[in-house]
Amino acid sequence: MQKVVFSIFKVNYIKMIQKNTMGMVVGILLVVGGLNWASVGLLNLDVVATIFGGTAALGSKAVYILIGLAAIYKLAKMVGIMK
Repeated sequence: MQKVVFSIFKVNYIKMIQKNTMGMVVGILLVVGGLNWASVGLLNLDVVATIFGGTAALGSKAVYILIGLAAIYKLAKMVGIMK
């Protein structure tokens, strides 16, 4: 009985950690994206493009895609599509 309860607790704990980690990553990406857009609007400076070598650089595109996916994930969570 103890082993079953521990196994259930362990599975729930792992799911909680994964959910919190995903939320943290999404939050960081959204903050990076928001700050980047603020710098574009206020200073005409794209920080992501500056760091990765231009807007067409693979690194910049990867960051832009990750930020977009984070926004889609957050939107899905907000409207209740994902739990």
